[in-house]
Amino acid sequence: MSICKTGLVACVLLAAAPVAAQDLVHEPISPTFGGNPFNSQHVLGVANANNDFRDPRATSSNSQADIFARQLQSRLLSALSSQIVDAIFGENPQESGTISFGGQTIEFFRTLEEVTLIIKNDTTGEETRIVVPLFIEVN
Repeated sequence: MSICKTGLVACVLLAAAPVAAQDLVHEPISPTFGGNPFNSQHVLGVANANNDFRDPRATSSNSQADIFARQLQSRLLSALSSQIVDAIFGENPQESGTISFGGQTIEFFRTLEEVTLIIKNDTTGEETRIVVPLFIEVN
Protein backbone atom coordinates (compact mmCIF):
# COMPACT_ATOMS: atom_id res chain seq x y z
CA MET A 1 0.00 0.00 0.00
CA SER A 2 2.90 2.32 0.62
CA ILE A 3 3.91 2.09 -3.06
CA CYS A 4 0.43 3.19 -4.02
CA LYS A 5 0.60 6.13 -1.60
CA THR A 6 4.04 7.09 -2.90
CA GLY A 7 2.77 7.01 -6.50
CA LEU A 8 -0.27 9.06 -5.53
CA VAL A 9 1.88 11.65 -3.76
CA ALA A 10 4.20 11.85 -6.82
CA CYS A 11 1.23 12.42 -9.13
CA VAL A 12 -0.15 15.17 -6.89
CA LEU A 13 3.24 16.88 -6.72
CA LEU A 14 3.64 16.77 -10.52
CA ALA A 15 0.15 18.13 -11.06
CA ALA A 16 0.75 20.94 -8.58
CA ALA A 17 4.12 21.97 -10.11
CA PRO A 18 4.06 25.22 -12.10
CA VAL A 19 3.89 24.77 -15.86
CA ALA A 20 5.97 26.92 -18.20
CA ALA A 21 5.10 27.41 -21.85
CA GLN A 22 5.92 29.76 -24.68
CA ASP A 23 4.09 30.90 -27.75
CA LEU A 24 4.67 28.97 -30.94
CA VAL A 25 5.63 31.38 -33.71
CA HIS A 26 5.79 30.28 -37.33
CA GLU A 27 8.33 32.14 -39.42
CA PRO A 28 8.02 31.51 -43.16
CA ILE A 29 11.12 30.51 -45.10
CA SER A 30 10.19 32.21 -48.36
CA PRO A 31 10.85 35.97 -48.51
CA THR A 32 7.70 36.27 -50.61
CA PHE A 33 5.62 35.49 -47.53
CA GLY A 34 7.60 37.57 -45.02
CA GLY A 35 10.59 35.30 -44.44
CA ASN A 36 14.23 36.25 -44.27
CA PRO A 37 15.20 38.11 -47.50
CA PHE A 38 18.60 36.40 -47.49
CA ASN A 39 16.84 33.08 -48.22
CA SER A 40 15.71 34.19 -51.68
CA GLN A 41 18.65 32.76 -53.65
CA HIS A 42 18.47 29.47 -51.79
CA VAL A 43 14.70 29.13 -52.24
CA LEU A 44 14.98 29.99 -55.95
CA GLY A 45 17.80 27.49 -56.43
CA VAL A 46 15.81 24.71 -54.76
CA ALA A 47 12.74 25.57 -56.84
CA ASN A 48 14.74 25.51 -60.09
CA ALA A 49 16.39 22.22 -59.11
CA ASN A 50 12.99 20.64 -58.50
CA ASN A 51 11.43 22.08 -61.67
CA ASP A 52 11.42 19.39 -64.33
CA PHE A 53 9.05 21.22 -66.69
CA ARG A 54 10.50 22.02 -70.09
CA ASP A 55 8.88 24.26 -72.67
CA PRO A 56 7.72 22.00 -75.50
CA ARG A 57 8.15 24.87 -77.98
CA ALA A 58 11.78 25.46 -77.04
CA THR A 59 14.35 24.11 -79.45
CA SER A 60 17.68 23.48 -77.84
CA SER A 61 19.46 21.36 -80.36
CA ASN A 62 23.21 21.82 -80.36
CA SER A 63 24.17 19.85 -83.43
CA GLN A 64 26.93 21.23 -85.62
CA ALA A 65 24.41 22.18 -88.32
CA ASP A 66 22.24 24.13 -85.84
CA ILE A 67 25.24 25.97 -84.40
CA PHE A 68 26.41 26.87 -87.91
CA ALA A 69 22.92 28.06 -88.90
CA ARG A 70 22.66 30.30 -85.82
CA GLN A 71 26.11 31.79 -86.46
CA LEU A 72 25.32 32.38 -90.13
CA GLN A 73 22.01 34.02 -89.22
CA SER A 74 23.79 36.25 -86.72
CA ARG A 75 26.39 37.32 -89.29
CA LEU A 76 23.73 38.05 -91.93
CA LEU A 77 21.66 40.13 -89.49
CA SER A 78 24.81 41.99 -88.45
CA ALA A 79 25.66 42.80 -92.08
CA LEU A 80 22.07 43.92 -92.71
CA SER A 81 22.08 46.17 -89.65
CA SER A 82 25.39 47.69 -90.80
CA GLN A 83 23.83 48.50 -94.18
CA ILE A 84 20.82 50.11 -92.48
CA VAL A 85 23.06 52.22 -90.24
CA ASP A 86 25.10 53.30 -93.29
CA ALA A 87 21.90 54.25 -95.14
CA ILE A 88 20.78 56.38 -92.19
CA PHE A 89 24.03 57.83 -90.84
CA GLY A 90 26.64 57.15 -93.54
CA GLU A 91 28.42 59.58 -95.85
CA ASN A 92 25.33 60.01 -98.02
CA PRO A 93 22.43 59.68 -95.51
CA GLN A 94 18.98 59.08 -96.93
CA GLU A 95 15.88 60.96 -95.74
CA SER A 96 13.68 57.84 -95.51
CA GLY A 97 13.58 54.22 -96.50
CA THR A 98 11.92 50.83 -96.04
CA ILE A 99 13.62 47.46 -95.65
CA SER A 100 11.71 44.17 -95.46
CA PHE A 101 13.18 40.83 -94.46
CA GLY A 102 12.19 37.71 -92.52
CA GLY A 103 8.65 38.80 -91.69
CA GLN A 104 9.73 42.24 -90.48
CA THR A 105 9.61 45.67 -92.05
CA ILE A 106 11.92 48.46 -90.96
CA GLU A 107 11.04 52.03 -91.91
CA PHE A 108 13.14 55.07 -91.09
CA PHE A 109 12.45 58.80 -91.38
CA ARG A 110 14.92 61.63 -90.89
CA THR A 111 14.00 65.07 -89.57
CA LEU A 112 16.29 67.94 -88.59
CA GLU A 113 16.39 66.85 -84.94
CA GLU A 114 16.03 63.04 -85.01
CA VAL A 115 15.80 59.79 -86.91
CA THR A 116 12.76 57.60 -86.24
CA LEU A 117 12.98 53.84 -86.82
CA ILE A 118 9.76 51.80 -86.95
CA ILE A 119 10.20 48.03 -86.76
CA LYS A 120 7.00 46.13 -87.65
CA ASN A 121 6.33 42.43 -87.24
CA ASP A 122 4.38 41.54 -90.37
CA THR A 123 2.58 38.54 -88.83
CA THR A 124 1.44 40.05 -85.52
CA GLY A 125 1.36 43.74 -86.44
CA GLU A 126 3.48 44.56 -83.37
CA GLU A 127 5.39 47.80 -83.78
CA THR A 128 8.53 49.12 -82.08
CA ARG A 129 9.62 52.74 -82.42
CA ILE A 130 13.17 53.92 -81.84
CA VAL A 131 13.95 57.63 -81.87
CA VAL A 132 17.61 58.60 -82.26
CA PRO A 133 18.46 62.27 -81.72
CA LEU A 134 20.75 63.93 -84.23
CA PHE A 135 23.59 65.97 -82.83
CA ILE A 136 24.51 68.92 -84.98
CA GLU A 137 28.19 69.77 -85.13
CA VAL A 138 28.96 73.43 -84.48
CA ASN A 139 32.38 74.58 -85.67
